[in-house]
Amino acid sequence: NMFREMRLKEQALSQDEIEKVLTTAANGTLAVFGEDGYPYSVPVNFVYKDGKIYFHGAAEGYKYDCLSKNGNVSFSIISKDDIAKENFTTLFESVILFGKVKIIKDTAQKIPVLEALVGKYSAEFMESGKEYIRKGCGSCAYQLTIEHITGKRGVI
Repeated sequence: NMFREMRLKEQALSQDEIEKVLTTAANGTLAVFGEDGYPYSVPVNFVYKDGKIYFHGAAEGYKYDCLSKNGNVSFSIISKDDIAKENFTTLFESVILFGKVKIIKDTAQKIPVLEALVGKYSAEFMESGKEYIRKGCGSCAYQLTIEHITGKRGVI
């Protein structure tokens, strides 16, 4: 197995808890292979749909260039982050996953992804969101196929 096992198994989130983080968290951090040997990590809004992570971005720029060269990524999400000062710890819930990103350029394939993002972040504006998508579909959509995933909670 090319992915390490989680060390503190007693802190592991169940599959249902992982799914809840994936469907409710507002954003995550995408880590890609950058240039000159430096990793590049960027926060993104995302939607979890059909067992995959989807996000969007411009059809140019550093994130696009990096993903065009190498689609292997890591993605992390922190959904809860309560500091327990007196115990010198953090009561968190987080998910880390590894997978491969595919760039979606085809408009017909992008539209459902962009509509799912509008549905997650601006559901009450769905109709104007669809119009917004139709007018400016120049961006890319990205599909992250999950190959390995773990979730963890902080405990006292």
